[in-house]
Amino acid sequence: MKTMISSEREYFEENINRYIDWRHDLHAHPETAFEEFRTARLVAERLKSFGLQVTEGLARTGVVGVLPATVSTTRRVGLRADLDALPMTEEAVELPHCSVHNGKMHACGHDGHTVMLLAAAEYLSLHPFEYTEVIFIFQPAEENVAGGKVMVDEGLFDQFPVDEVFGLHNLPGQQFGHFAARVGPQMASADMFRVTLSGRGGHAAWPHESDDVILAAAMLTVQWHTIVSRSVDPLDAAVLSVTQVHGGESDNVLPSSVSLRGTVRALQESHTTSCRGADGEGLTILGSYERPRA
Repeated sequence: MKTMISSEREYFEENINRYIDWRHDLHAHPETAFEEFRTARLVAERLKSFGLQVTEGLARTGVVGVLPATVSTTRRVGLRADLDALPMTEEAVELPHCSVHNGKMHACGHDGHTVMLLAAAEYLSLHPFEYTEVIFIFQPAEENVAGGKVMVDEGLFDQFPVDEVFGLHNLPGQQFGHFAARVGPQMASADMFRVTLSGRGGHAAWPHESDDVILAAAMLTVQWHTIVSRSVDPLDAAVLSVTQVHGGESDNVLPSSVSLRGTVRALQESHTTSCRGADGEGLTILGSYERPRA
């Protein structure tokens, strides 16, 4: 076993610069959910060059590569990575691999995930298992729109049945060369909420004649942050974050509506909280709450 580990280390040390180049290329050309056409094409081309059987187009831009067992298949294992970037602007313009697409960025590290799985596919193609078939799953649209569910709904595991699926996520700050794991849920659920507050708008000089939805939104945001501290066991984990606030167009006008968006993350189903419609003090609050099934 020590010889095998040594051999693996030597292989990846010899090829690390090539894999870094692959990652830099993907980082410079980020593509968001269900639009990962260039990324998917590169993934498919490389998997084919490794000699794998490749299927394209699941969930529009998903890619699956199959590495058969060399003797007979008694076990099938899936390895999964995500392809998509986030709709945000990269500020590190001094980097040679900075995003060339304004408003799109690999800020969550999926470029790294994609290259890690490609590297694993290349290595395993040279050292295949005798009795285990490996299914390499490259999922589109992980960020908030459940591309994994779309792949499953379109027959991923009907076409490629597996006994187990393994995935990982980068963790900035984790000691180099170490993996983190835990018993039970490894990653939190990701629920999204949208809330719109509507009321009477008015002139900023006459706030007493308006409903001031800006102030109401600010107060609501503050109060939401008591949900976790007052409703969740301190020994458990949950987080609620407001990530977007949209309202107003003029410096001297109080708007008639403000929208808030955000996310709730938890490791237990019981800790997710629903947002429901409510009325009060002349305001109307309409909310939606959803869980993308990635």
